[in-house]
Amino acid sequence: PGDEVIAANDMYGGTYRLFTKVFEKYGIRFIYVDTTDTKNIEQAVTPKTKLIWIETPTNPLMNITDIAAVAAISKAAGAWLCVDNTFASPYLQNPLDMGADIVMHSSTKYLGGHSDVIQGALVMNDATLREQLYFIQKSCGAVPGPMDCFLVLRGIKTLHVRMKQHCENGEKIANYLRQHDKVKRVYWCGFDDHHNFDIAKKQMRGFGGMMSFTLKDDTVEAATKVLSSTKLFSLAESLGGVESLINHPASMTHASIPREERIKNGLGDGLIRLSVGIEDADDLIEDLKQAIGA
Repeated sequence: PGDEVIAANDMYGGTYRLFTKVFEKYGIRFIYVDTTDTKNIEQAVTPKTKLIWIETPTNPLMNITDIAAVAAISKAAGAWLCVDNTFASPYLQNPLDMGADIVMHSSTKYLGGHSDVIQGALVMNDATLREQLYFIQKSCGAVPGPMDCFLVLRGIKTLHVRMKQHCENGEKIANYLRQHDKVKRVYWCGFDDHHNFDIAKKQMRGFGGMMSFTLKDDTVEAATKVLSSTKLFSLAESLGGVESLINHPASMTHASIPREERIKNGLGDGLIRLSVGIEDADDLIEDLKQAIGA
């Protein structure tokens, strides 16, 4: 009790739910800051800081945080740095090489790659830390079954091939959406005018297939029309599979975050998130064209 965790104010809704509904009850204090500016993290550090938790790119606003810079802050504070690397995958980004202590993956996503397994993974280079976390995993029963492990190992064999296609398709879709008359804004970390593009370019090998966008008619009704009109993009909460998915964060993946918090952090009611798969990019563009309308 009394320990503090600094976390990003833009993160996966399930992580926020776990922090606020489970771990806060154990007396852990969570401080949420905009981690895209590392000065905010420095200012939030206290002698009680034990962990800094970041996502980069973030879900769903595609914000980028400088991993190496945050690692330096965490080490100076004597705290651990954990990076949720789910959106990038190990093919595009390796936080351990930049000073992170722990890397977390939702293996369900890009590592599995086929939307047929539920699993998570923690990766680290410290044998002592690994034993401590392994003891908790074993004692609490959070052990994956053999079939789950087989499916993730199978997925990893094609990770490099899939990620190349996700990146290629993602770039085409992002640029298509950006020039669409009905689209107001596209959130994708591969644009050279992205707030932290230089950092993304430095720490990532590619920019992936995750993105979000808003319509000029930024209403739930307009977003719902698009969400229900796609033929190739399936409406679903997951991401990182070979098939393309479309999602409404406000009512799906981030529904557990209070609306006022979402809005304050830039996640509006009309935001649409895409997980661009490995299908033919022109087919995907045609699908979005008919769903959004001329």
